[in-house]
Amino acid sequence: MSGTAERLVTGRFAPSPTGALHSGSLVAAVGSFLMAKRAGGRWLVRLDDLDAPRQVPGIADDILRTLESFGLLWDGDVARQSLHLQEYQQAFDELQQQGMLYPCCCSRKELAMMSSAPAADDGSIPYTGICRSGLPHAAAVIRSWRLVVNDSEICFTDERSGKVCQRLDLFCGDFAVRRGTGEFTYQLAVVVDDYLAGVTQVVRGDDLLDSTTRQIYLQRLLGYPQPAYCHLPLVTGPKGAKLSKRDHLVSFQLAAVSARKEALLLEVLRFLGLNPPAELAQVSCPEILAWGIVNFAPEQMPRHSRELTVNDYARGR
Repeated sequence: MSGTAERLVTGRFAPSPTGALHSGSLVAAVGSFLMAKRAGGRWLVRLDDLDAPRQVPGIADDILRTLESFGLLWDGDVARQSLHLQEYQQAFDELQQQGMLYPCCCSRKELAMMSSAPAADDGSIPYTGICRSGLPHAAAVIRSWRLVVNDSEICFTDERSGKVCQRLDLFCGDFAVRRGTGEFTYQLAVVVDDYLAGVTQVVRGDDLLDSTTRQIYLQRLLGYPQPAYCHLPLVTGPKGAKLSKRDHLVSFQLAAVSARKEALLLEVLRFLGLNPPAELAQVSCPEILAWGIVNFAPEQMPRHSRELTVNDYARGR
């Protein structure tokens, strides 16, 4: 049997329990669900809960109940990053054995002062590499562990954006995989998470497009298979502003959302380029999703991010 045939399509949705879902999160959940199910695959849910200080009590359960209320039912158990610290350490040790890691004493403020290049979309500041040859003195405080990158171009084909290429040395430089305080960064954790779960399809927001080449680089170093990628258009606020975590909240506890969840789900399908028929306004969320699975096509998605129509639905400010 070929390797392709052996790999069941497995998608995932990975929210962080730092606040209730908003409409942008719902778009990512629905988009990843439709992509996996249209291929006859599995759809997993993982809680990216490494950032313990920013987590809000009760929000993890709220996220799961909200997904259920929209008919977004996951396969298998819910995964949690906080349960995989040993696996992150094993990946870190493997990179260290390859000679690909070094300690860095540079603070974020120092990096911002040194760098003339703009920050990446994810807020990371291009690293100049000054600690690559060693710490400036023995008493220096280690603020992060960085991964050595080279000048090779990394390319992948995104199902919506087409071919994307980046040189990591020019885009971000040597990037952090662990903080000096011991916490593993998103870039390393998500690569290990997807490998452990057998994820073959990563569907997420366009704001994470620039992270993909870093993750592919890590996958290659660790010998992991590379998933397929599709980055969805972002939901913006008024006049194209970035959507705040407090805007357009989606929670099963909000009466306005519960009363209009079918209408909101239809708006999400329209946002993703679908044209649901009028009769779907009279059916349940699972029936709307069933129609979406049959009719969804990545090439129909809009090219640009835009605001999602949210008439009669709580803004959650």
